[in-house]
Amino acid sequence: MKRNELCWCGSGKKYKRCHMQEDMKKVHGAPPDSPDPMVKTPAEIEGMRRAGAFNGRLMDYVRSFVKAGTDTDTINKLVHEYTVGHGHTPAPLGYHGFPKSVCTSINEVVCHGIPSPHEILKEGDIVNVDITTIVDGFHGDSSETFFVGPASSDARRLVEVTARALQRGVRAVKPGAHLRAVAEAIEPYVNSQGCSVVRQYTGHGIGRKFHEHFTVYHHISPDCDAIVLKPGMTLTIEPMINLGGYRVVTDIDDGWTVRTKDGSLSAQFEHTVLVTETGVEVLTLTPSQIAAGALLVVEGLDV
Repeated sequence: MKRNELCWCGSGKKYKRCHMQEDMKKVHGAPPDSPDPMVKTPAEIEGMRRAGAFNGRLMDYVRSFVKAGTDTDTINKLVHEYTVGHGHTPAPLGYHGFPKSVCTSINEVVCHGIPSPHEILKEGDIVNVDITTIVDGFHGDSSETFFVGPASSDARRLVEVTARALQRGVRAVKPGAHLRAVAEAIEPYVNSQGCSVVRQYTGHGIGRKFHEHFTVYHHISPDCDAIVLKPGMTLTIEPMINLGGYRVVTDIDDGWTVRTKDGSLSAQFEHTVLVTETGVEVLTLTPSQIAAGALLVVEGLDV
């Protein structure tokens, strides 16, 4: 990415003042046994599989608690206790000062919503639950947008478009393809449905660190042209889709909560994926998704 762009890690700093030097060292100063720092070794890939599988089980565990009358801090406690109880670490907690173990983003909140005992889910809401877990030093990262009771036609359309956008992005991943293929699969489709792709927040490389090496754009940008996908790369695909315009604002009070600028609804789905020799492997599928033979299972929608 460019020196003066906001860093891919979400710190709010310019890239040159945040991760640029570290990334350059990874690319140009990698040890001899790791000729390409963006490509995982077989042992690292197995670590990523374990992290992704746990994250999927955790999402299935949380699923039944996402309902009207539940406050978002209860979801946070469930995620935290399940994670720690299995000997793992909730990655968001303390990351750049984030105060909770999960992000819960309701309605017009795009991402980084902070769970609160005063934030109670009600029928008609949509809420994104974004979970990242550290398992034996490796990160698994996924999110889902849930309907809380019956949803409006606009909310249902937005969530379906977002789910299909993720599906298209994942299917674009294959060895030899440029990373821009993900954005090329997502943005034209989203625009054709009358929605927009958030540009300020993106996917990313992932592994021993929460955010690694490169940015995964969901909108078409020349900045990702140089990256060619290779077997052994692991990355997140996590399109944030707005029912209205793509612009967002961050709450001044907490410095984290990101909302649509025009107040329209926003939704997101995310998986961590591995580039294989023949295509793509989704590492964060939940048990219910595996049982259904689907990339996503969204209640009440055929995706």
